[in-house]
Amino acid sequence: MLRTIDTPIGPLLLTADADGLSRVDFVAIQLGRDGTSKGHRETNQVRGEVSGEVNGGIDKRGADILDAAQEQLAEYFAGHRREFDLPLNPAPTTEFRALIHAQLDTISYGEVSSYGELAAAVGRPAATRAVGTACGANPLPIIRPCHRVLRSDGTLGGYAGGLDIKRFLLTLEEN
Repeated sequence: MLRTIDTPIGPLLLTADADGLSRVDFVAIQLGRDGTSKGHRETNQVRGEVSGEVNGGIDKRGADILDAAQEQLAEYFAGHRREFDLPLNPAPTTEFRALIHAQLDTISYGEVSSYGELAAAVGRPAATRAVGTACGANPLPIIRPCHRVLRSDGTLGGYAGGLDIKRFLLTLEEN
């Protein structure tokens, strides 16, 4: 199931099934040459990536998960939530990426870590670039807080939603 929600950082496209939230996508709106809006990540492209039958109880469970995700994200953006309590069901990934994604959950609200610290935490201290790639492939940004990962010199590094959004999220958590 898919749902687009409005947030202070723009629309987010949430994807869930009966087992949990599987994706959070930034949907940056851009104007085309004809003046109509186009999503940065086209909704139809994401829909094509979602598979499986949705019916009956599965449909209800997925809708309940999307409701909870929408509510918890609203609380987060309002400054009232510091941790998410949602069932997660991201698509399978490599073992290394899964380790990094799990490490993201250990970075507390308002805290930051570095690519190097995450690499060391999973026993691969030389793999800082691979950590950056794993963070960029995080299917659950904000929920699994890859925005809290910085370069070792304290600069922002990259972010799938863009550096303005990363800066916004870090500033939100400072308060």
